[in-house]
Amino acid sequence: MRTLLKLCYFFTALFLLSCGERNAKQTESQQEDPSKTVATAATKNESKIILFFGNSLTAGMGLDIKEAFPALIQGKLDSLNLNYTVINAGLSGETSAGGLNRLEWVLNQDVSIFVLELGANDGLRGTPLKETRSNLQGIIDAVLRKNPDTRIVLAGMQIPPNMGEDYTSEFRKLFPDLAEKNNADLIPFLLKDVAGIPELNLPDGIHPTKEGQVIVANTVWEILQPLIEKEALVE
Repeated sequence: MRTLLKLCYFFTALFLLSCGERNAKQTESQQEDPSKTVATAATKNESKIILFFGNSLTAGMGLDIKEAFPALIQGKLDSLNLNYTVINAGLSGETSAGGLNRLEWVLNQDVSIFVLELGANDGLRGTPLKETRSNLQGIIDAVLRKNPDTRIVLAGMQIPPNMGEDYTSEFRKLFPDLAEKNNADLIPFLLKDVAGIPELNLPDGIHPTKEGQVIVANTVWEILQPLIEKEALVE
């Protein structure tokens, strides 16, 4: 019951504040232009690229970008002396359609691992699931056209039941279905052990605090670490 109440708290806050994310992306001082970030990363010779392509959760809204989970993943890689460069291409308020439209801005070099964290804002807006699925599939297809060897990782998300039980259930299934179809790896729920816990979220009840970002990074690392170890074995 306690877990259910936590999730209800999270989903209510998420629903009420999601519409403001689009404007927030224009005012966040800590968020860099993803295209500039990519250009900077591309200057690092012989470094494999892990690109996080998402919305405000990836961008680390409300925090310094160095405290967002992609930067924490970079810290884990560096501590293990692994030659990877992490790119944070998160943009607050982003939808799957917006992501598909801006994708070419960030695909200007080969990407080893592409972490796709989009779709939550579609669900909160009641976007037809067929459209969201098509956009996410379009992103995956574009990444693989650029480099067929890129490994795709999908970050699963959940939405509140406001859109009805059928929509909510189908939305939750969208991510594992796409992962299976594309032989991609899946993070079942990006905000596992963070969603609905007030002390791990900013006052908006949506975005993780610095401590929450550490937990998110560990959740992501559980999926990334085996992929990176596998890459190391085939070299």
